[in-house]
Amino acid sequence: MSALEKAFTSAPGRAISRKAGLKDPPRLRRGRSWPAGAIVLGTVGHGSLVADTLTLLGRTVESPVVDAGDDAPGYGSKIGALVVDATELRTIDQLETLRALLRPAVRGIEGAGRIVIVAREDVDGWEAASVARALDGINRTVAKELRGGATSTLLWTTGDTVSSDLMSTLGFVLQGRSAFVDGQAWHVGHAGDVHREFTAAPLAGRTVIVTGAARGIGAAIARTIARDGADVIAVDIPPAGEALAAVANEVGGVAVQLDITKPDAGRVLAEVVAQRGKGLHGVVHNAGITRDKMLVNTDAARWASVLEVNLAAQLRINDVLLDPETDGGLDDGGRLIGIASTSGLAGNKGQTNYAASKAGVAGLVQAMAPDLSARDITVNAVAPGFIETEMTGKIPFVQREIFRRSNSLTQGGRPVDVAETIAYLLDPASQAVTGQVVRVCGQNLVGA
Repeated sequence: MSALEKAFTSAPGRAISRKAGLKDPPRLRRGRSWPAGAIVLGTVGHGSLVADTLTLLGRTVESPVVDAGDDAPGYGSKIGALVVDATELRTIDQLETLRALLRPAVRGIEGAGRIVIVAREDVDGWEAASVARALDGINRTVAKELRGGATSTLLWTTGDTVSSDLMSTLGFVLQGRSAFVDGQAWHVGHAGDVHREFTAAPLAGRTVIVTGAARGIGAAIARTIARDGADVIAVDIPPAGEALAAVANEVGGVAVQLDITKPDAGRVLAEVVAQRGKGLHGVVHNAGITRDKMLVNTDAARWASVLEVNLAAQLRINDVLLDPETDGGLDDGGRLIGIASTSGLAGNKGQTNYAASKAGVAGLVQAMAPDLSARDITVNAVAPGFIETEMTGKIPFVQREIFRRSNSLTQGGRPVDVAETIAYLLDPASQAVTGQVVRVCGQNLVGA
């Protein structure tokens, strides 16, 4: 635990929280850890996609307890997860089966357990479409009702999705890597007949650029993907050179002092990649700034600086690295990942410029994804909520505590929570996930 994390869980902080009537937040399960209790598999209909995927993941499953009356039955011991295959759900009547599966599980799930619903959104007919949308409301509400750090996730699939497509995503949401992803839904499509494995070092031998890597979330990204085997090119501005070098040395990567707003930034990065001779698997556009002011006090310079760093620089760098003629450019089958924000998805007072840039990142990945599908390049974004960093540590205690408690997990996230989600999207096994914005916010009330 870092010094910052110790500060926000300090005895004085806890004492003040208790005087305000606030309970200690639950301890979240992190890392490549599976649920301690049994993984229970339930089905609505006779779909086999989830069962086949759990087999690929090497997970054994148990049969569910089903509620059939007024008195909800229980599990003999706490279960670790309930995974529901709802890919054949089409009617309102079938929602009763889901309720009967969920009720005992919500009562019997362990701390930091998982509820996962896998369904299809590409369905025909008015009733089927309305029922599919009903699942979104169920998932978000279950996430708010769970306790002890347990989370709920809805995974949308298509008729073409197969178990090897779903494997990486289902493994991510069941493991502790998804600790701060709660009440969210995103899509898993079909990526063709590509052999994929679920391994602890999926990025072994692959080069990944991380901008803004000197501290905070960027440093956590560098450490996490290095754990997963990546050769890290860590990038940050020259004034952060000392901290950047320390991160690069720690992960066995290379430090590049570079202002990403420079017109030749993309070319400089390509040259670094080319010199290493390994190709380029991924780019994580993490670098970003805030220049917060109410809109009536925001001048042109303050506006432009945020949009330049957070959005325009990405576009220029992408143009260079996506050019097939660029030596050191992004490989086919590569990954582009942007950092959006819950502020961009919902807006935030005093952050018009920042919200514009982060909403722009979300729009960018959604626009780029289909255009790059022919090269098997996926483009996704991660949208953090309140994450405990040096910057948020400077917020006054009461205001900071409000931000922490304004989500279903009643705490701030850690930089590693963002990093783990990015590592999942970088994984070659995540080929079927593209054009998505995954919120890492503990189901923050902002934009919920």
